[in-house]
Amino acid sequence: MSKPHKFPLILGMNRAQITNALYEKHKDFIKTLEALSSQEFQFAPEGKWSASEQLDHIYRSVKPLNKAFAMPLAVLKLKFGLAKKPSRSYEVLVSDYQEALLEKKDFAIPSDFTPKNHENASRAARLMKLEKLVQKLGNHMKRLSEKELDTYVLPHPLLGKLTLREMLYFTCYHVMHHQQQIIPNIKAHKNA
Repeated sequence: MSKPHKFPLILGMNRAQITNALYEKHKDFIKTLEALSSQEFQFAPEGKWSASEQLDHIYRSVKPLNKAFAMPLAVLKLKFGLAKKPSRSYEVLVSDYQEALLEKKDFAIPSDFTPKNHENASRAARLMKLEKLVQKLGNHMKRLSEKELDTYVLPHPLLGKLTLREMLYFTCYHVMHHQQQIIPNIKAHKNA
């Protein structure tokens, strides 16, 4: 695996700042995908995901967060417990994720998050679905206090239990991580 990318730091965000970051990072991802030709959108170098598959993976990653963030807090506590340590900063969380990716090279993405082929589906409709899903997640966040974001946890397939705040930080990073993967694929397409 290549050396981890450096991304802008998003330290100490409050709920409103996290919501704005979620919107902005996903909006940037959507704009990148809108700018691709049909061939670029579907092109996948050997062993890599196409931009279409990246979109499906991001959608599949955000969708269960909406369900979790809509649950009553008592249900989250019952299902997953409570945080046993303070939330990490965005920078530390990203660093831990990048290290986990390097250390666990044999990690298999759970099937619920594995992209499917959507070759015949409308790109515009799929992008709109993602945008609405992110907006819905932002609306769910409005009901939570800053303390609740640091108290309740959700499972992450690679990192284990994350506080809600950490999961949101991860979601901001995750979309940028996949957006960065699209650029080399497009260059490979142009050189093919």
